[in-house]
Amino acid sequence: MKKNNIITAFILLLAAASVVTGCIDSKRQPGKIYMPDMTYSRALETYALLNDTVFTDNASNPGHEIFYNRKPVIGTIAVGELFPYTLPNDSNGYKLSAEVKNPLAPLDKKDMYEAGRLFNINCAVCHGATGVANGPLSTKIGAIANLTSPTYVAMADGTMFHSINYGKNNMGSYASQLSRKQRWMIIQYVRTLQPKAETPAGMASVKTDSTDAKKDNGIKKT
Repeated sequence: MKKNNIITAFILLLAAASVVTGCIDSKRQPGKIYMPDMTYSRALETYALLNDTVFTDNASNPGHEIFYNRKPVIGTIAVGELFPYTLPNDSNGYKLSAEVKNPLAPLDKKDMYEAGRLFNINCAVCHGATGVANGPLSTKIGAIANLTSPTYVAMADGTMFHSINYGKNNMGSYASQLSRKQRWMIIQYVRTLQPKAETPAGMASVKTDSTDAKKDNGIKKT
């Protein structure tokens, strides 16, 4: 009986040693890998320089390296993003931009507040909080657009977007700082800073005369 107990204990000890040894060896040698490219992936830091021995951005001569140029797939649009603005950055594109309409519906109170916040962060430093070109940098840069002047009141939304997208004169492009939706939102906010269009001269008197004429036509003269 004692002999059987010794044999049983020895077997259990041998089994435990095998399990422990097997686990240690499996970590060192995991065995065959079904998808080695995923197991031993060659990760790339977003802003790291491309390593010529691992990655390349040369599509014409990739060799044994991984081609990667950090650009989105052609034709894809980010979730929640508007369609791309395709007019070129030249005189003809600037002219055609006047035909481009703001794709956003009129902003509600919440979105208008957000548009104002974006304006104050990105635009007010030059144009001022009220758009009258009195921002902290206006005296240092010079030639800042007064967004409340007749020129910009009459400017089409598309032309204003074109300028924000590509930059104009002393103003650089804000395409990398603001999404297309945010740029259109800011344009709607700018409109709230501008004076309302006045009724053309003579229209008020014409309207009054027309109203009086209708009243006169309804009065029986004696």
